[in-house]
Formats: sequence, structure tokens, C-alpha cells
Amino acid sequence: MEAEFDIGIIGGGPAGSTAASYLAKAGLRVVLFEAENMPREHVGESLVPATTPVLVEIGAMRKVEAAGFPKKFGAAWTTAESRRIENLGYGGAGHDFRSAQVLFNERAQDGVDRDYTFHVDRGRFDLLLLKHAEELGATVYQGVRVRRVDFSGEIPVLKARIGSRDVDVPVRMVVDASGRRTMLGNQLKVKEADPVFNQYAIHAWFEGLDRTALCADAKQADYIFIHFLPLVDTWVWQIPITDTVTSVGVVTQKKRFAASKDDRDKFFWDSVASRPELLSALRDCEQVRPFKSEGDYSYGMRQVSGDNFVLIGDAARFVDPIFSSGVSVALNSARLACADIVEAAEAGDFGEQAFARYTTRLRRAVANWYEFISIYYRLNILFTAFVQDPRYRLDVLKLLQGDVYDEEEPRALTAMREILKAVEADPDHLWRPYLGELKASTAKPAF
Repeated sequence: MEAEFDIGIIGGGPAGSTAASYLAKAGLRVVLFEAENMPREHVGESLVPATTPVLVEIGAMRKVEAAGFPKKFGAAWTTAESRRIENLGYGGAGHDFRSAQVLFNERAQDGVDRDYTFHVDRGRFDLLLLKHAEELGATVYQGVRVRRVDFSGEIPVLKARIGSRDVDVPVRMVVDASGRRTMLGNQLKVKEADPVFNQYAIHAWFEGLDRTALCADAKQADYIFIHFLPLVDTWVWQIPITDTVTSVGVVTQKKRFAASKDDRDKFFWDSVASRPELLSALRDCEQVRPFKSEGDYSYGMRQVSGDNFVLIGDAARFVDPIFSSGVSVALNSARLACADIVEAAEAGDFGEQAFARYTTRLRRAVANWYEFISIYYRLNILFTAFVQDPRYRLDVLKLLQGDVYDEEEPRALTAMREILKAVEADPDHLWRPYLGELKASTAKPAF
């Protein structure tokens, strides 16, 4: 059987469209199938600086700039805790619990040529990237679902459904960018639920929110905000979408949401009510989208590449989104995978060994993200202490920028782990009362 295309891509979100752009630019024949018709609503609206070099490389940055998305210069965190601890117990200075913030321009990052990134309406952003890939030469089909891939022959065959008609599309290799549908992960039975994180999110858009309501400084109003709630392992995101529209979502452990009898609206408002100033600000504005829920938040794959296939973006791995890693992992996993795919195409060999470099770098990056997030949930005052400590601030900022692909482990992460071990081992430790329920020490993924 002769291949109709060199590369078949399943999914037209940021991972799939970015891969299509890289591969089309390299002169490969690319076909992309997106099950939905764009634009469509999607969560994950705040970018980190690690997306900038990718958008520049594929030539999409000028379109992103022209789209007028709100610029994101930094990130901030607030908490209901109002006390100050003078002795942090690890040699640091006194720490104010109430808030912390970072500016992305505090640390230079390779390939990042501006001091901001963006908050994006994912419907518009994802369509922009998909159309860009099409302009570069990728063949794009929307509203066409790939149901499975047949690997039994000499080359893979995509089994697609167009209306009421089944269509076979033979390709030289497959890129699964199907997102949380995880098509190949499910088909190949390599998907594993995360052993610790089982998050659930409820979110909506609000018109006219006073973004300064919980700001320590009004200049931070257009940052992404993470508001901790005085509830176990629960937080709220606040993300500007336009000058007047803000995305707000509550993230918690799924077991806690289940206890609310599955009433999404009530759960959202009851959770927000634990921070009265946030509740007041939200009650004063107009909800312009109904509540949506997101489950199945964290999982991994025992295998992210094989003969004639790779998995990228959410199709490969998804970790709790507290540090806005989703689109960054999508774009950068596409970048790394495509470097190997282009070399494999030149060599005429799409065997699994051709993607070893991609697999190693992706797993290393996600492992860093994973442990950082795990420690954050287990002892979040450790994060806010380190982000305000001049000895570790730039290292923490490196993680927050998404700059995680080229080092085994940042120094701050090593120090955080050691301090956490000490807190867990000492019942009388100063920070012992602040331990969360998620156990970072048992959270290292086996995939």
C-alpha cells in the first residue's frame, strides 16, 4: 500500500496544528483531522513564555500579536492566610503569606524576545494556529474524527469517519495530538490514571470583573491570578480574556466535588464564598458563559512513541494546570517531536528508536513540572517562600516560564524536596500544620 501522506495528525488543537506547521514547513506531506469544527470553546487560556520561541519559529507570532489578545507580563498568587512567619525554618527571611508575584522579564530565557506572553480566547487562538498550518501547506479536515489507527500492515492506516462514510488514509507515520481524548493511548492500552492527582474544574466567563479586588498592587490586574481558598487542595484561576471579560475557574479534588452531589453551580459559588472579597467581586459582574466542568485531569502514558507513531501534548501527558503548562507542553512537545520526525523522514526510518531524543526530553520536562506541582500542593507556603527568596527566585521563575526541557532538575526543586522531607518527618516542625493532603513523596509517576 502506498502512503497518501507522509504524516497523519490526529487532532487540530495547539499541539496538532503546531506539529502540522513544523512538518509542512519542512516539506513533508501532512494531513490533519480535527473531530470538531473550529472555533470551539476550550479551557487552558493563559500562556507561559516557553510558547514564544515556538510561535516565532512556525511564523505565527505576528498573527498572535495582531489578534489583540491581552498581554501577560506576570503571575500572582493570593491566599486567605493573613499571618506572617518570621522564622521560615530553612534560613530564609520572614515571609508574608498574603500574596506573591513574578514578572517574566526578571529572567532572560533563550528564544524569548519580549517581556510578555498572552492570555488567549482558545477558540480564536486554536483556529488561528490551525489556519496557519493550512496556509503553510498542511491538508486540514475539520469535523472528521479518526476512530482508530490500523498498524497491522506495512504502514499505518487512519480509519476516519466523514459523515456516514468510513475512509481509510494510509500514511508513513502518525502523530496523536487528540488531547484528553487520548485516542492512541486508549487504543494501545498504555494510558494510566495519575496515582495522586484526580482534579476537577468548574469554570465560566464573567463580564466586568474588578480584577483589582484581590490585588496587592493595581498594576498586577492583568496578570494571571491563582487565589488559594481556605479549603483543602482547592484554588481559583483568574485569567483576562479581553479588556472586560475574565475566565474564572475552581479546581479541586474530584472526591470533594462528588460530595456536593454534582451540583456544579452550587459547588462553584460555595467554594468562592470561602474568599468573601472574591465572591463580592464576582457577584457584581455578569456571567456570560454557562459553567463547564473538566474532569480526568491528570494521567500519563507508559509509552509516548513507537514504530511509526508519537504522542504529543495532552495525548501524551496531562498534569494539573495550576502553572498554565498545558499549551506550553503542547507547543514544545510538537517542536521536539517534529525535530525527530523530520530526521526520521530524511533517513527513511520511522522506527521507535528515531524518537528516543523526543521521549527523553518530554519525560524529563514533565517530571520537573510534576514534582514542582506535587510539592506545591503538599506544602504551598514552601512555594511562596521560595518565590520571594532571592536565593531561589530565578530558579522558581525558570519553572514558571516553562523552561524545563534542557536540565535534569532546577536547584530550587532539589532544595524544596529536601525541606519537604524534613517537614514530613518532624511532627513538631513549624510548617507541619500547613501540609496538604496530596503526598508529593509518593507522587513520582511511573510513566
